[in-house]
Amino acid sequence: MKTKLWIFPRGMARDGGVGEGSLQWTSKYGSVVASSYDIATTDGINEAGLVGNVLYLAEAQYGTAKRQGQKKISMGAMLQHILDNFGTVREAVDFNRGDNLCVIAPDLPNGEKTTVHVSISDAKNDSAVFEYIDGQLRIHHGSEYRVMTNSPPYDRQVALANYWTEIGGYTFLPGTHRAADRFARLSYNLHAVPKVNQSRQAVATVFSLMRHISVPLGITAPQKPNLASTLWRSVADHTRLVYYFESVTAPSVFWVDLRLGKVKLTELHVGQSPSGGLVWELLNLKAIEVYDASRRYTHRLFEEMLISQVFWSTTM
Repeated sequence: MKTKLWIFPRGMARDGGVGEGSLQWTSKYGSVVASSYDIATTDGINEAGLVGNVLYLAEAQYGTAKRQGQKKISMGAMLQHILDNFGTVREAVDFNRGDNLCVIAPDLPNGEKTTVHVSISDAKNDSAVFEYIDGQLRIHHGSEYRVMTNSPPYDRQVALANYWTEIGGYTFLPGTHRAADRFARLSYNLHAVPKVNQSRQAVATVFSLMRHISVPLGITAPQKPNLASTLWRSVADHTRLVYYFESVTAPSVFWVDLRLGKVKLTELHVGQSPSGGLVWELLNLKAIEVYDASRRYTHRLFEEMLISQVFWSTTM
């Protein structure tokens, strides 16, 4: 996946990245994002507190051949377009409800198909999931849609999770690494844990939930692309505008505070360790790789992949 973290300022001229007929826009919001293969935005938060996540979905079908005449956008630019242009989930849903974009999804460098679904959440405790099924965009919009993993499509995931909720987590929950089982466990536990108003405790709670359903390092199933090792996890604080990143091969978490950075590399601050040193010192890393679109400034890269994401607002 060759994941890297990028800082994008507001005011950037953008396009859909697929040549003639591409959608064009100028970014209204700056953002901090994680990329995949240097060609796709897969995770991140913008300065309005809108958070987005992209995960693999084998059943996705974009209906590209039937969308001639629509503005084109690469699958890799879908989430970045949302983070650049919208400050809330409602705004993003209203724009996409017309299903008026032609999504182009080339194969990844590793030969895998770029079949994905997208989740977004905001500081108003709103969330939505976007999926292209049978060539049509389906939007699941509402604060109740807090969990996303991989297959099956979201409506079936919700039905399966509801079944296990009736049984109850103190009786039995499915325990395999399958995406549907992880969805059911996370859905139950998300509602079972106490709700907190303190940011530190909320972030710790979310990380504990995600670690509980992560797939151990080294476990893969080549014939089941929905089952792969968790390589990194992220948590976003919508209200305080802090983006936390945890590699499974590093001993701790580092974070980027957008309130300090103003989404400008020259003013970027990273969180500090309890000892007062920079977080990358706590991690025993020489540096953290952060990219600024205009300066191409780089330190260190993380080759990671996100498997599961849970949305959480500390205002709950």
